[in-house]
Amino acid sequence: MEVHNFSDFSDRVVLVTGGTRGIGAAIAKQFAGNGAQVVAIGRADADVRDPEQVDRLITTVVERHGRLDVVVNNAGGTPYAEAATASPRLHAKVIELNLLAPLHVSQRANAVMQTQESGGSIIMIGSVSGTRPSPGTAAYGAAKAGLHHLATTLAVEWAPRVRVNSIIVGLVATPAAREHYGENLEQVSRSIPMGRMATPQDVAAACLFLASPLSAYITGASLALHGGGERPAYLSSLAA
Repeated sequence: MEVHNFSDFSDRVVLVTGGTRGIGAAIAKQFAGNGAQVVAIGRADADVRDPEQVDRLITTVVERHGRLDVVVNNAGGTPYAEAATASPRLHAKVIELNLLAPLHVSQRANAVMQTQESGGSIIMIGSVSGTRPSPGTAAYGAAKAGLHHLATTLAVEWAPRVRVNSIIVGLVATPAAREHYGENLEQVSRSIPMGRMATPQDVAAACLFLASPLSAYITGASLALHGGGERPAYLSSLAA
């Protein structure tokens, strides 16, 4: 029986938005390490909230590399702001970055992938904030919930040539997380069933899987990457 190397991306072109630092940089490095031609962009390269800049970005990628096989919509984020006092402008900007920007990128990428015999794979980097209450980041949580739903819809519209999936990412041990949690980082990590936060490499590995032939029949799925989730608060009350 013939054995295939499902992790070989040497003939593939991969675009990673928000790919110059943090989780995005780990994703870009993972694909590059598996042979892919990787285009990793940050805000200085293209503002993915702007459809015209997105159009130029995808056009440039195809002109330089001849194709586009994988898109990882990683660009996103939000400052902490309580919903009662956050400005309408902040809410709009957060939703633009975390929901509309991935839609713009995916729409333009799909137009290219549909013309390729091998199609393509689009991966949305979601968040547990979109699956549970997200106090202090309400617009972000709502946008991520919308992103998960968007992936399921695009998967139906663009099948069978283009697969669209999302990864529901939990707490990740990045410099930003260490800065946010400070001395409470270890305590927060222990609240996760796996006993630790995810690493950026954990997210990168999940992206590699969803882009590979190993997931050839997976589309419209949400992969939970949260180490088992969060320990229910009521259990702490029972133990007290």
